[in-house]
Amino acid sequence: MTSALIIGGGIAGPVAAMALQRAGIDASVYEAYDSSAGLAVGAYLTIAVNGLDALRAIDAHRPVLEAGFPSRSIAFFRGTGKRLGTVPIGGTLPDGTVTHTIKRADLYRVVHEEATRRGIRIEHGKRLIGAEVTPAGGVVATFADSTQASGDLLIGADGIHSATRRIIDAKAPSPHYTGMGNIGGFARVPSLSAQPGLYNMVFGKRCFFGYTVSPAGEVWWFANPPSTHELTHTELAAMTTAQWKERLIELFKVDKTPAVEIIRATPENFTGTNQYDMPSVPIWHKGPMVIIGDAAHAVSPSSGQGASMACEDAIVLAQCLRDVPDIPQAFAAYERLRRERVERVVAYGARFGSSKTVGPVARVLRDLMLPLILKRSAGSGSVEGLSWLFDYHIEWERRVNPATLAA
Repeated sequence: MTSALIIGGGIAGPVAAMALQRAGIDASVYEAYDSSAGLAVGAYLTIAVNGLDALRAIDAHRPVLEAGFPSRSIAFFRGTGKRLGTVPIGGTLPDGTVTHTIKRADLYRVVHEEATRRGIRIEHGKRLIGAEVTPAGGVVATFADSTQASGDLLIGADGIHSATRRIIDAKAPSPHYTGMGNIGGFARVPSLSAQPGLYNMVFGKRCFFGYTVSPAGEVWWFANPPSTHELTHTELAAMTTAQWKERLIELFKVDKTPAVEIIRATPENFTGTNQYDMPSVPIWHKGPMVIIGDAAHAVSPSSGQGASMACEDAIVLAQCLRDVPDIPQAFAAYERLRRERVERVVAYGARFGSSKTVGPVARVLRDLMLPLILKRSAGSGSVEGLSWLFDYHIEWERRVNPATLAA
């Protein structure tokens, strides 16, 4: 049986392992952290309908649906409190499933649990530092703890700062800093009147803010504090929760929104991260090694598509490896099927992200045009012009024929 080494135990890695198992390929996951990679990174995220549909292809969607809650619409506001309009979040699957919101830690947990339940081996504390192709065409991975693992192929699902990407191509581009941070948390705000499952997105004067309310009444929030200076890992680690609160309150105090009240009511510690994307990575694969998910094409969190793109990648790659016996040709087929789509998603996320940090003149134009765009979208029952994004469907039983794919 063909064997695969999967580097990275976030979302793409375990999903890829489950899809490969269904394709008849043995896969083991090697995670750099001592526990789930998602427990300390980020507060929550959305799984769009296309991501849920991708998980459905390998019958892995149910735990995600159970751990999250439906999120059907987004309401946009100015920092003045004026509502600009409301649109649906994506579409609706034939069975009525819509986009779901889930705590990042819960998503990692349920994906890991489902992979483990299916017999997938996940090893922690395995940070990749090197990989070499064997004379027989396989690959040997070397980890920081001096251990090694060998297989027929290696899949880098190790995120935006991927070691696999550098091993495949030493000249691979670095992640692009978007000029914003990302920070979030959870709070109880009894005085806040908000509809559960509705996202409230606020174009604040100094900073973008978003929040939603869970069915249990908890406020889930995030902010994107702008910074021309890309904070180093040391600087981010040195920032305390009190310092983050002080900075965020200063940014939002000029707005007429619940942001300050929500942030003050957040009891637990929280930390910020830089926000990145990867507009284009020239080389996705080399010999028996390939990259997927954020390692190949990180999208801005503004797109709401990071986890969904990872799931799509994982399943399409498994299909290609199932149907194309030559591993390098299977990787080439995977790239031809995925590159155009994911780079379009990256560009979409970058456009929306850039609207969060515009200057005074552009802010006026945005606030004039956005209500018209939102009104048309609401009337059509979908986000205008985004059917290409949300209607993407993977037919697991459909065979991949590389001869029919465009070069």
